Amino acid sequence: MTHLRRGGFVAFEGGDGAGKTTQLDLLESWFQEQAVPYERTREPGGTAIGERIRSLVLEHDQGEIDPRTEALLFAASRAAHVVQRIEPALEAGRFVLCDRYVDSSVAYQGEGRELGTEAVAAINGFATGGLQPDLTVLLDLDPAAARARREGRAGRSDRIESAEDAFHDRLRHAFLTRAEAAPGRYLVLEASGPAQELHTQIRARVQELLGQELLNS
Repeated sequence: MTHLRRGGFVAFEGGDGAGKTTQLDLLESWFQEQAVPYERTREPGGTAIGERIRSLVLEHDQGEIDPRTEALLFAASRAAHVVQRIEPALEAGRFVLCDRYVDSSVAYQGEGRELGTEAVAAINGFATGGLQPDLTVLLDLDPAAARARREGRAGRSDRIESAEDAFHDRLRHAFLTRAEAAPGRYLVLEASGPAQELHTQIRARVQELLGQELLNS
């Protein structure tokens, strides 16, 4: 499928506790200062049905969810998200800032749940119609450091955050493997550094993307 659009699509990826929310907040504030038209969204979620699926797959006490069902639920949420939210925003000339996208499913279900990265990538290729971000910011953090961050937060970890350490080791490997396969589309940052320094690097890369979009408009 060929996607004709005027906006830009930036996804943020990384393990739980890597700092995606902080960096999304900082980039969103900068977009507002620069009057860049944008939408911020998240996965799973972003639509009414997506938010309902989010509660099913992340909250405790929802009953047993086997890995294959989990992968298909995430893909269903993503399909609705692309059609109802992401593509309309891009076609209207807005930038989309998304907390997680296909890489998360490949990492969490393909590698973490050991379903196979190729199988999960294929499911999500169908779900998205092949739509890829223009830029994926991967915040890479050692799983032990990420766990310490999660444990320091208020509230209970969700069902996936609570998985064993080996699970989080596997998904980190999957994220890095995906980034190595397409280096031009990824910005990989060591996420233990100061938040403002990370933001400066992200902003510089996004400014390049903004310039390209202006040239193509």
